[in-house]
Amino acid sequence: MSDNRVDEINVLKLSLHDRLVGYLAGYQGGRNVLNFAEEFKSDASRPTFSLITHPAFPRSKKIMAEPWARNQRLHPALSNLLPEGSLRELIAQGLKVHVDNEFHILSYLGADLPGALVVEPMEPDDVPDSVLNTHGKARAIKFDKVSPENKFSLAGVQMKFSMKEKDGRYNLSKGDVLGDWIVKTPSTKHKDVPVNEYTAMKLAELVGVEIPEIKLVELNKLDNLPQINLPDEKLAFAIKRFDRNDDVRIHMEDFAQVLVKYAHEKYNSASYKQIGRIIYGYSGNGLADAQQFARRLLVNILLANGDAHLKNWSLIYSDKITPRLSPAYDILTTSVYIDGERYFALNLGKTKEWYDVSLANFQSWADHAEIPWSVIKPHLDDVMDKARNLWREAIKDLPMNEAHKQKLKDHWSNLHEDFRIK
Repeated sequence: MSDNRVDEINVLKLSLHDRLVGYLAGYQGGRNVLNFAEEFKSDASRPTFSLITHPAFPRSKKIMAEPWARNQRLHPALSNLLPEGSLRELIAQGLKVHVDNEFHILSYLGADLPGALVVEPMEPDDVPDSVLNTHGKARAIKFDKVSPENKFSLAGVQMKFSMKEKDGRYNLSKGDVLGDWIVKTPSTKHKDVPVNEYTAMKLAELVGVEIPEIKLVELNKLDNLPQINLPDEKLAFAIKRFDRNDDVRIHMEDFAQVLVKYAHEKYNSASYKQIGRIIYGYSGNGLADAQQFARRLLVNILLANGDAHLKNWSLIYSDKITPRLSPAYDILTTSVYIDGERYFALNLGKTKEWYDVSLANFQSWADHAEIPWSVIKPHLDDVMDKARNLWREAIKDLPMNEAHKQKLKDHWSNLHEDFRIK
């Protein structure tokens, strides 16, 4: 008996720097399949979609030869483009879809994703036959959920939005307008997060960490925000998008994408050794980027940031092809919000504990990441010299609240003697 069933699919077109990457088909039952376009696969000078598709990456040809199929969730290279937590809930509620229906969330957000990938819903008549034929008996249908259907409020923790700045005001990005700032509103759960992050980022910059432009912005300068609950605070944290240059998109990917991990695996599926080895081995300037990575590892320990997980490290492709370590982001003192916190996010030289880690752990990390210790240690020494000479004076004029400043100073006093700031 023959099977005459015809699958109905929605289709998304994926483009990168005006080049066709491929087509993502979404089945009604939740399965989704990404097929790369033949002209993209066969072009050795193609823009880099992900490090795992870079011609220099092991097995990249084989990785791209087969369709990337998943159920409900998208492949991690696409899934990690979507927001987590409260912002995802807000979008899913507006679209009237489940928070795990990533295909439809991607179809809604596709015009202003992190990096340079553009995702566009296709009209059924525009879907090539070659796409339909790769999915057995399939028929393309129209999208019915590509924009929010209602307005709603959400009790959030901290929300972040892509916004366009003009004349000192920040407008929520819509349509063809690309956001050039990420703006994080205050948290309803934790006090003074924007000034905490601003202070931590400024302290990091003082010891040689590369950061984008950052600002504290008054809430009354944010326009067209959705109806979200906000605490009685006046400032939001704004960070310039390094994946935008005016209206030009610059491609990037976080290390959850690089390592093909989902967001829920960001704390427990990899180590700093793996990240360091990839940076040193594949970056366009592996030495400089490994040295910068080491600086940031130490700074996260010094600033009691327990949240430097896979999604808080990224590669950027400024020339469209070559990976480099992106500027730093999401550095803040998390220990002031978590009683007894004493661990950083991933394993570093066989430990995760701030108060145990020493130069010996960093040397073990460098050895296992196959990065010469001789090129790393001077950068750690430089961080410590600058932190010890600059931070206690600098923090006086930074806006972190006084109780948090005191907790940070107490943290400095309790670190291993290699990293103690007296």
